Amino acid sequence: MNAIRPQLIFLPGLACDAAVWAHQTHSFSPLAGVHVADYGASDSLAEMARLSLRGVTGRFAIAAHSMGGRVAFEIVRSAPDRVAGLALLDTAYRPRAAGDAGERELAERMALLEIAETQGMRAMGREWLRKMVHPDRLKDEALVDSILDMLGRKTPQIFRAQVHALLNRPDATPVLSRIQCPTLVLCGREDAWSPVAQHEEIAAKIPGSKLEIIERCGHMAPMERPDEVTTALTKWFADL
Repeated sequence: MNAIRPQLIFLPGLACDAAVWAHQTHSFSPLAGVHVADYGASDSLAEMARLSLRGVTGRFAIAAHSMGGRVAFEIVRSAPDRVAGLALLDTAYRPRAAGDAGERELAERMALLEIAETQGMRAMGREWLRKMVHPDRLKDEALVDSILDMLGRKTPQIFRAQVHALLNRPDATPVLSRIQCPTLVLCGREDAWSPVAQHEEIAAKIPGSKLEIIERCGHMAPMERPDEVTTALTKWFADL
């Protein structure tokens, strides 16, 4: 590991906050300066990227989960020379698809938004979780409650803004081949939202990247399998 360690920025996903990275930030705090981004009520990925770097100076490493990966691509797009390392977890890179596939995504996200606005964020979360965690963990009350508590700290207005950002996401394909820093691509084996094949594509497009799959794990890898995720991130960070 380099004598001067870069600051480590953690980027949460849709409707998530620092709780999604709780295990990892606790483990890394003795090793490096740690910052968990807060996107506020921003409704664009580019603005989220700008907010994520507010107060951050010099070079930094990024660990990004889900929508946070999209934000990370915008950071790489705008400040590639400052990124010392990149860890992309349970994420994706393509824009919203044209035709029926894109309409299905729109309908699914709008259905969740309607629940959030009419019944509250925790009610939305109960529906959302069905595809977000490994089926075996749906009866894990501690895990489920921690995720629902986290979602409950966001408002439907913030959720709407972030959904808008995702529906209008740019294509990150041109960014991937330009990434030159040590990069870890990681996902849960049973991630139903951002499947393994998608991460294989990402890893294939980023020169020299490493792909790691976490077994018996869904989309919420940092919370579902915190020990395994922290171990993978520790190995990645050691190479920076």
